[in-house]
Amino acid sequence: MKILVAVKRVIDYNVKPRVKSDGSGVDLANVKMAMNPFDEIAVEEAVRLKEAGVASEVVVVSAGVAQSQEVLRTALAMGADRAVLVESDVELQPLAVAKLLAAVAARENPQLVLLGKQAIDNDAGQTGQKLAALLGWPQATFAFKTEVDGQQLLVTREIDGGLERVALDLPAVVTTDLRLNSPRYVTLPNIMKAKKKPLETLSPEALGVDVAPRLKVLEVSEPPARKGGVMVPDVAALIEKLRNEAKVI
Repeated sequence: MKILVAVKRVIDYNVKPRVKSDGSGVDLANVKMAMNPFDEIAVEEAVRLKEAGVASEVVVVSAGVAQSQEVLRTALAMGADRAVLVESDVELQPLAVAKLLAAVAARENPQLVLLGKQAIDNDAGQTGQKLAALLGWPQATFAFKTEVDGQQLLVTREIDGGLERVALDLPAVVTTDLRLNSPRYVTLPNIMKAKKKPLETLSPEALGVDVAPRLKVLEVSEPPARKGGVMVPDVAALIEKLRNEAKVI
């Protein structure tokens, strides 16, 4: 089984994003970047499947600027075998990314595609579902646990009411949730080994994909400051405020 894992370069989750003064977007100058945490979980799951003898090869792919090689090298250091970068300076929206991943999947012919349920920069949570639709493959989102049973993949999903277990015929697309696993720490020897692993660079034009943005961002702004709380002396006062001020009862 070959597994294709999609990863994205985003602002490190420990960094507080800053909005540009003109409101045109988020300021990325001199900001620490890292692999999207949900994608890191997807890489870990793929590597574990390979270590268990279920998968024969793990290929990681990213779409974006040239600096995305950094997150690909991190994935290689985690245990992936080789990497593919679809390099583009254009702002890539979810549909464009899904089309690029579908084109890479057509070249690689994987039996399973893993990616995070969402990216922490835009929280769109759309790419996995659109990719499955483009490929015509079954999908399981918000994966809590995965098991391979012959030509089927058993996935336990996190849903609002608890957990749901589904069986997918391979090939399939799976998006990973936080509780699927805990990604391993990357060691220095593996970082050195990752530098020797193959990393192929492609362009959207070579894949025959138009990545021109279809949506226009009108403005980006900071969220409004949160108002301070109010202490009430007793339950009766709380109910009065909920009824007369908040109008919720």
